[in-house]
Amino acid sequence: MIKSPILQAIAALIIPFIVLFGLYVQFHGDFSPGGGFQAGIIIASGVIFHAMLFGPAATLKAIPYSLIRILSGVGVLIYMGTGIITMLQDGEFLSYNVLFTNNLTAQKIGIFIVELGVGLTVCSSMLIIYCSFAVRSRK
Repeated sequence: MIKSPILQAIAALIIPFIVLFGLYVQFHGDFSPGGGFQAGIIIASGVIFHAMLFGPAATLKAIPYSLIRILSGVGVLIYMGTGIITMLQDGEFLSYNVLFTNNLTAQKIGIFIVELGVGLTVCSSMLIIYCSFAVRSRK
């Protein structure tokens, strides 16, 4: 934990913009380069930056470790569930065309759902890795 009031004040202003940019990349990943993986890393870096400045205890108070673990599983289930739904509708795994009658709508919604699952999984996985190292180094 870094005990610099100036750095903590600046970080308190910057971290929301880091997370906002991560959400922008997540929701516009199907229109431009980026998507779930990049958004997950950006959002996790904002949370890790908070933990480095204010301490892991303060961060885990805001985002409980149990919630991080649940989101990791939910992300994988969203990704797999989308693929399984397409297979149950006589398509191939992640063949979005079978989701809706309009192929363009099916592609957009299918990609968005998959990228959401990837983003949740990547973000929570990075936070789990960081928390594992942060807790281990304090013992």
